[in-house]
Amino acid sequence: MPDAIEVDGLRKRYGPLAAVDGIRFTVPVGEVFAFLGPNGAGKTTTVEILEGLRHRSEGEVRVLGLDPWHDAARLHERIGVIPQEFRFFEKIHPREAIAYYGVLFGTRPDPERLLRLVGLSDKADARFDTLSGGQKQKLGLALALVNDPQVCFLDEPTTGLDPQARRAIWEVVRKLKAEGRTVFLTTHYLEEAELLADQVAIIHHGRIIAEGTPGEIIAAHGRSERLSVESTPALATYLRDRLGLEATARDGRVEVPMHARGDALKVLTALEASGLPWQSFSTERDTLEDVFVSLVGRMDEGELKAEGNP
Repeated sequence: MPDAIEVDGLRKRYGPLAAVDGIRFTVPVGEVFAFLGPNGAGKTTTVEILEGLRHRSEGEVRVLGLDPWHDAARLHERIGVIPQEFRFFEKIHPREAIAYYGVLFGTRPDPERLLRLVGLSDKADARFDTLSGGQKQKLGLALALVNDPQVCFLDEPTTGLDPQARRAIWEVVRKLKAEGRTVFLTTHYLEEAELLADQVAIIHHGRIIAEGTPGEIIAAHGRSERLSVESTPALATYLRDRLGLEATARDGRVEVPMHARGDALKVLTALEASGLPWQSFSTERDTLEDVFVSLVGRMDEGELKAEGNP
């Protein structure tokens, strides 16, 4: 089966500035793909090119086998888009809004089914301006599905929402995937990408600096699992001098990398033998957010070369 999205050597230039600089990636059908990057990294430019809203300077782009720029009218019949901070007519009701979008797309959507899918059935007849931020985003998702799209572009759909509203949106994303739809997600919440995405690409200064599953990116660029003990720097010195362990003290905790299963027992035994004070311990591993911050920082400092470019 062809990929839902294919990008090869994509560039977008504004004079001498390359906002997107030769990136390539693919998104398989039916997967959730998270496109991550700091502000100004090239995310929005890339997404607008994929949606057929902006013309590319170079490279090949296909969405559902179509060129987004030259086949924009045909493509827009098959994709759904929800922008950041979705807004609509203030006095319209969600049920009316879905019917209105149905007229625009020439389709006959079932408002009850769509509202039920996004968890908004109880607000079917409420005015848009009375909805909470999370409820407005849910309506935006419902409208993005009016034309029964194969690919859904969700641009930071949970920004500014409370934790409960965010989790409700996550459930909608999972339902979209379960229905076989492809979801292209941009977000500043890295735990969101780690929970939802099958594949992730991190873009910075217009270039892809890491890609793969969340687990693959963490394994390739993160620190190893470590034992963290709430104690004084004296414990780090003891573990280094007596056992030759790679112990570091930071922010009231001592961290020791775990290279084998027996390392934790070795450290805890030494901890008791040391006679030094300690309060608690836990094992820790890097999250996608930890890796993201590290990669972006290293690239800004010139220590990291972008990958996947000509």
